[in-house]
Amino acid sequence: MEWLSQRCPGLPAAQGCPRPGRGTLLLVVTLSLLMYPVLRSLALQLHSAVTGSYVPGTHSIAFINCLNEQIAKDIARAIMDKKLAAYVTILPKSLALYFWKGELEESTEILLLVKTRTSKIDELSDYVRSIHPFEIPEIISLPIDQGNPLYLKWIEESVPRD
Repeated sequence: MEWLSQRCPGLPAAQGCPRPGRGTLLLVVTLSLLMYPVLRSLALQLHSAVTGSYVPGTHSIAFINCLNEQIAKDIARAIMDKKLAAYVTILPKSLALYFWKGELEESTEILLLVKTRTSKIDELSDYVRSIHPFEIPEIISLPIDQGNPLYLKWIEESVPRD
């Protein structure tokens, strides 16, 4: 029955079990915080697979500016030919004001709205920079939080996985 009084085998009962130090506790808390995004992402993906619901941020919309309609069409077609998007909208001419090399500039631009997988944004951005005539083209993306589930499913089916 003496074994019942001992908390830690091999140590005298009066000594008790050593408590974890602050360093160990800090390590456990830090690892828990670092693992949270990964665990949350896995939980969302599992929930999506089981329920068929959309995982926010799975798809994105990219904004790409172009000098004129012909360049916009050429870039849009190139994006579609490489299957980097499910859909590209070409918005008509708009007026843009911006600073370039310290000077206020004014020009007209055509805007592309590119609907794609979030996982394709880096590849899309690299490709557009390689074919775009601007020295620094505007390529900005935002994750899609919500939307028509059937449309979002269509994007997923239209753009191949990595």
